[in-house]
Amino acid sequence: MTTTVQAAEALRDRLVADVTEYIEQETPSDDRAALAEGLGWVRAFVERHLGVPAAERTVAGGIHGDSAVLDWPATGGSARTVVLLCHYDTVWPLGTLAEWPVSIDGDRLTGPGAFDMKAGLVQAVHGLALARGTGRPLPAIRLVLNGDEEIGSPASRPVIEDAVAGSDAVLVFEASAQGALKTARKGVGIFEVTTHGIEGHAGLDPENGVSAIDEMARAVLALHGTADLAAGTSVNVGTIVGGSRSNVTAGRASAKVDVRVAERSEMDRVDAALGALRPHRDRARLEVTGGWNRPVMQRSAAIASLFETARAVSVDHGWEAAEVSVGGASDGNFAAALGLPVLDGLGAVGDGAHARHEWVSIDGMVQRTGLAADLITRLAS
Repeated sequence: MTTTVQAAEALRDRLVADVTEYIEQETPSDDRAALAEGLGWVRAFVERHLGVPAAERTVAGGIHGDSAVLDWPATGGSARTVVLLCHYDTVWPLGTLAEWPVSIDGDRLTGPGAFDMKAGLVQAVHGLALARGTGRPLPAIRLVLNGDEEIGSPASRPVIEDAVAGSDAVLVFEASAQGALKTARKGVGIFEVTTHGIEGHAGLDPENGVSAIDEMARAVLALHGTADLAAGTSVNVGTIVGGSRSNVTAGRASAKVDVRVAERSEMDRVDAALGALRPHRDRARLEVTGGWNRPVMQRSAAIASLFETARAVSVDHGWEAAEVSVGGASDGNFAAALGLPVLDGLGAVGDGAHARHEWVSIDGMVQRTGLAADLITRLAS
């Protein structure tokens, strides 16, 4: 057992206490006041374990949560910079904690936001603190905290892209995928298709009405036909709203569309398919709005090399990290699209993201805190 593993094990009770306190600080993405309090808690937590950063700035998020960027200088002559990406918002509305308090059953700790991604942030901070305690050279560290990841990072994206620019590695403390680290993520498009028809009496005047729902039905078939699962492209029309009454030809309909792609070239193909949508009837209209929420995170040679470094650390610790490609996206997609080496899924081991059974492994928190510590030190050179 390495010194770092032993040091992480000695933190077990502290990790549990910190993640419990953090979960009890509710941070729903849509509550500005709660997010401000949550970011205040995180800043105090960071300072408690890492001291005052050498530099810090807060970028206002407008109607969304603010972003904070905290910097610590390199030590031991290292000329490298590593960015740690963490978000502090969750999908759970204010008041969820009252009906679902933090509880522990053996190795499992549950609570709203535990898996996605409060345990990951706690592990990142303690991992960095452990790395400092080794006395080995450290890269310059930049910790980025944003409060709108769960709604697509609309305000924080430019902050993240600016913060990661020029860095040597980006470590994302989102939850793991059944313990595996994430070396590829799909790009995500969120679109809305709206069809406009002409209302009329469905019984007395069926020929003069133009059904927006009929137009939408044809568009849905075309959209679903755009999917290419073999290429990693899925297209899902998730909701449709339209019409007013059963005896009225529908004048308007709208559909929300989720698109996931594994290749950048597929983004262009889907864009072309969306642009080619046309109404069936001359007097109908069709429009497409929305766009690509996150670019593709493709497994590059640099990402593969970063994973190999993490895998080597895990083997030194007595276990072996695995890697996986996933359909969900994260803020790591933004960094990968800039050509940077990104390693995602360094956060919690557990399951149930966005679900009432969300849980994290306490053993996993200890293990991944140790991994973070030695990975950071290896990235100093």
